[in-house]
Amino acid sequence: MGSTGKIIVFAIIAVLVIGFIVYPKFSSTDDAPQQVASVVNKLRVNALKVKSEKLNNDLRLTGSLVANESVVLKAEVSARVEKINFIEGQNVTKGQLLVQLDDSEIQAEIAKLNFIKKLNEDNENRQKQLLEKEAISKEEYETALTTLNTTLADIKVKQVQQQKHQIRAPFDGIIGLRNVSQGSYISSADELVTLYSINPIKIDFSIPGKYSALVNPKDKIEFNVDSYEKEAFYGEIYAVEPQVDPKTRSLQARAKSQNRENKLLPGQFAKIRLTLDTFNDAIMIPTEAVIPELNGKKVFIYVDGKVDSRSIETGIRTADRIQVTSGLNAGDIVLTSGILQLKQGMEVDLNLGNE
Repeated sequence: MGSTGKIIVFAIIAVLVIGFIVYPKFSSTDDAPQQVASVVNKLRVNALKVKSEKLNNDLRLTGSLVANESVVLKAEVSARVEKINFIEGQNVTKGQLLVQLDDSEIQAEIAKLNFIKKLNEDNENRQKQLLEKEAISKEEYETALTTLNTTLADIKVKQVQQQKHQIRAPFDGIIGLRNVSQGSYISSADELVTLYSINPIKIDFSIPGKYSALVNPKDKIEFNVDSYEKEAFYGEIYAVEPQVDPKTRSLQARAKSQNRENKLLPGQFAKIRLTLDTFNDAIMIPTEAVIPELNGKKVFIYVDGKVDSRSIETGIRTADRIQVTSGLNAGDIVLTSGILQLKQGMEVDLNLGNE
């Protein structure tokens, strides 16, 4: 390095030394820079003003949809299918004839018994007239009457057997897919078709046993199904199993929901929301504002420009917030950031949010 360069370096060093000596004297006589430094040194924190709001204590559950009524139709007798009187998937009414089995043999037996009945009625009438004239004994008339009544009873038996050849809908509903064809010979073990009643529809679900005291008939539920994810459906609990399952420690419940448009189908998976309780003046704060302690929990609040700690008790927790049951009031300003750096009485620069 040349002599000129050395002179420049020494000059720079001399200027820096003089600056370090002179600067404190100027800063000690000027109050404004001190105030600026004080503001810069304050910790900037986020905060929100506590409000009271409505809070539902919701329980998230899963369940299955079940038909209000369903039955697999079978024949009570073995016979040939003579006629099928329904279209698969159609609505049917209670008492509607669905399947007619061959009953020609029964019809013939009933016709035979009707002839015998006519003969026995005439005989009973003659014996009655003779009894009135005291031409026969009372025992002879009672024999004729018994013969007539026996024939009438035989006809009723055959009529009941004939009815078993007619398969009718036991309730209003939607008929499913049939498993037989016209002309098939069936027995009592054969499943012909299933009938469903799906309005209203039932929702079966399980509740953890610890909530058993909070669930009662007439409680409302809200649920969704996969085929209508964005549409909410509503129902009402009408029955609760009076026993907690010892294996799962859960309680079975059943609700009903109107299904006039047949959007809901048996077997569908349901995502259920059950409201156990409602708080109209709940205080909710972000979970990150809560500091766990050995004997409880606390938060930092903002009072007159300074930090103040407050012990709290908590209740219901949601995804990102928690209910404060004691220790805070509506209008308090809770600090939500810089929690690890805050201390009692510390001055902070506040950034108040809109929550």
